Amino acid sequence: MMASLFSIFEPSSSILWLPLNWLSTFLGLVFLPYMFWASPSRWAVIWHKLNMTLHQEFSNILGTKHKKSTILFISLFSFIVFNNALGLLPYVFTSSSHLVMTLSLALPLWLTFMVYGWWAHTKHMFAHLVPQGTPVLLMPFMVLIESISNIIRPGTLAVRLMANMTAGHLLLTLLSSNGPSVSYYMLIVLFIAQILLLILESAVAVIQSYVFAVLSTLFASEIN
Repeated sequence: MMASLFSIFEPSSSILWLPLNWLSTFLGLVFLPYMFWASPSRWAVIWHKLNMTLHQEFSNILGTKHKKSTILFISLFSFIVFNNALGLLPYVFTSSSHLVMTLSLALPLWLTFMVYGWWAHTKHMFAHLVPQGTPVLLMPFMVLIESISNIIRPGTLAVRLMANMTAGHLLLTLLSSNGPSVSYYMLIVLFIAQILLLILESAVAVIQSYVFAVLSTLFASEIN
């Protein structure tokens, strides 16, 4: 039963060796507004204001010295939010609901931060393993706990995004599958519940993209 439920999220259509469902990952690039018109559209103005807001917030986290690095995290937010939003459309594959996709985003970021931190700021990374004011007897345990928390960071980032996107889609699928077997009045209630859940999923798509980008920025700020 559970295998058949989760199978709806698996890519199925393909041409030769190329899975067509994964091409939806790059469809978000089509919706990026162009900035070269004489008079920008409202969509371009809204997107520019959103980028400026994210740039200001990420700059406060990273510090003024590394404020130019915010383009990486703004691009990451844009990529995830478009994939999450496109996944709400019928017959569009949601790549962000797969652990392969989310882990491919989180693991390289975390690995890059760790390699750079241990190479350029070795003393700071060692000092970060023992919080200030830790008793001497607890230092070995704190080193172990901090090391484990650092290692599982990419996994928690990936699983958080994947689980939130999968849970909403799975709940929508379960509710819609009961439509043919319920009465007329229950069908109206089910329809209203589906609309409310779809609105909630739209908010989750934006929030989870923001959380992923902010946590990645926080991990980078610890290195710097």
